[in-house]
Amino acid sequence: MTLASNHPTRRDLLKWFSGIPFLPLGAMATAATLAGCNDSDNDSSTTPIKPANFKNATFTPMTAPTLADPAAMATTSVNSKLSVNWDDGSKTDYQLAYKPFFKTGDQVPSLKGGTVIAGGYVDAKGNPIMDKSVAGKERQFFSDCPDGSSLITVANASVSGVTHPVFHVVQFEYTTKDQAGSSMYGKLPSPIAVLTLDQDQKTGHLELKKYYNIDMSSAYGLWITCGASMSPWGTHLSSEEYEPDAFDQGVGTGLSTVTSYSQNYFGDATTANPYNYGHLPEITVNTDGTGSVKKHFCLGRISHELVQVMPDNRTLIMGDDYTNGGFFMFVADKEKDLSAGTLYVAKYTSVFSENSPGSIKWINLGHATSKEISDLVNVSKIKPTDIMESLTVQPADTTGYTKIILNTKTLWVKVKSGMEKAAAFLETHRYAALKGGSMAFTKLEGTTVNIKDKVAYSAVSYLQKSMVKNDKGWVESNNVSFSKAINAGAVVAHDMTGGQTDSTGMTINSDWVAYQSRVLITGEDLSTPDTLGNTANPDKIANPDNLKYSEALRTLFIGEDSGMHVNNFLWAYNVDSKVLSRILSTPAGAESTGLHAVDSVNGWTYIMSNFQHAGDWEGIHANVKGTLQNYINANYNNGYAAAVGYLTADPIAPSMIKKSS
Repeated sequence: MTLASNHPTRRDLLKWFSGIPFLPLGAMATAATLAGCNDSDNDSSTTPIKPANFKNATFTPMTAPTLADPAAMATTSVNSKLSVNWDDGSKTDYQLAYKPFFKTGDQVPSLKGGTVIAGGYVDAKGNPIMDKSVAGKERQFFSDCPDGSSLITVANASVSGVTHPVFHVVQFEYTTKDQAGSSMYGKLPSPIAVLTLDQDQKTGHLELKKYYNIDMSSAYGLWITCGASMSPWGTHLSSEEYEPDAFDQGVGTGLSTVTSYSQNYFGDATTANPYNYGHLPEITVNTDGTGSVKKHFCLGRISHELVQVMPDNRTLIMGDDYTNGGFFMFVADKEKDLSAGTLYVAKYTSVFSENSPGSIKWINLGHATSKEISDLVNVSKIKPTDIMESLTVQPADTTGYTKIILNTKTLWVKVKSGMEKAAAFLETHRYAALKGGSMAFTKLEGTTVNIKDKVAYSAVSYLQKSMVKNDKGWVESNNVSFSKAINAGAVVAHDMTGGQTDSTGMTINSDWVAYQSRVLITGEDLSTPDTLGNTANPDKIANPDNLKYSEALRTLFIGEDSGMHVNNFLWAYNVDSKVLSRILSTPAGAESTGLHAVDSVNGWTYIMSNFQHAGDWEGIHANVKGTLQNYINANYNNGYAAAVGYLTADPIAPSMIKKSS
């Protein structure tokens, strides 16, 4: 693509260096032509500089922080660099840094006037949900777990007091604990906010101006929203993971959590229906900085983590953050409309392992509209026992039953007559296993796509249990069979093409269908912890979670959710050079979340990044907790707060700009 007229010239770079401390990623120009300009900062100079085209960009990695610098271990630390190479042989270097918009729990300006608590929880009527766990310290619950985000532009946007509005949608997965220290996981409705940001057209800087909480009552509230992506048509595609197990048989979130959720959101412990959760919410941002939600019921009720829509605006692949989870695909009937379509699950027809790619055949699970599945739940009031039988003990007569394994547990299931569609879209895990899908993955998480190479990528947080031959939950017929566990996980690649047929013999109406999966990169378990406490090699990925790909930079960004690294990291992996570079470190005990790489927003490139639950200490933190606890407490409200923000870039030296001869 060609740079817009407001893109940086070489003289601009000199001005930025002398006058502006930080510069968003984007001044480095994600693509092609730079306009001619002078080679000095003196506007009267007439010496021309030849135009140059963007060639490539490389990252200089940062080292992992250590106890020699405890302050760096207890905050978001960025000491990496970025070099942009131009086709005339010149180079521009940048120092990367991190800029937060806010910390959760902060008072921020509300779109409606006044202020509002960032990450704050509200009930179905819009009232604050209060933490009353400690007498005399009552306060509104707010999240310490911001997660998926999307940076969105809306045509003709107009927000009072904002010159150049850009919108940032941020969802909050859960809150770790109340003030008394009791777990609140899954017990509160997940908020999603629209941030109105003002974009400086000269520098690309983003400044928070307004905050708006989206009303989720039409979607029955949202359940544990984790990763997210932006659709090609500019909406935010959310997630609801760890769907409630309607049978309460230990293969999903237990119904006791649903009861707590229901009490907190609806004010009644019995209102929430488990079948209303585990779906795909879509957020639309309006021109005035407000937003609305539509929950799609036809993409399967699974542990949605992070989905990716292909360039055809119809094909969508889904991670399934689950043990004995599947690789799922949805093909919509119409472009830019997820309200109706066909759901598929992958069946590996050859063995997928660390040494061999696995060929895929897609099993057609059925077609549905969102309305008909929602009506089954909310009009017909369907119950799990209306749909199928699911037994935890082998029946005396197994006729008609299929033995399956989910979450390493053995079940015997039988779909009731005429209930195939309900089973496919409301009991998707059970039905996909019954139909022969390869329900073999352990925490198949974030997904993204490399359009040029027609390759999708998925994070597999752990290579263990159901993926490892003869391990717990492993099923030979799934054809996913790794020789040993790699607890640090991997990123897998899915090669895509068109003209594929499904299990019924019908041609799948998409040119973006994965036909094989292969391992791209893996982490490395350590036989003994290192001196800091890491149980996985700190110079390799561990438990990848968020993934985003930049076409312009030819770079796959990888965020960690690891209990094996003392600090979790954000990585940049160049798919051409195969170089892996650490570019950010989160506070100790925190998870890297909210990853969103945007090649161009009004000509600027951004990498958005959040983190969750700083100071969530595990066994690996034994050597650092005593030193870091006070830092975490001071930085993040005694561990109750987390940051939402983005990476910035500062030109390092004008001398790096090559003059034309």
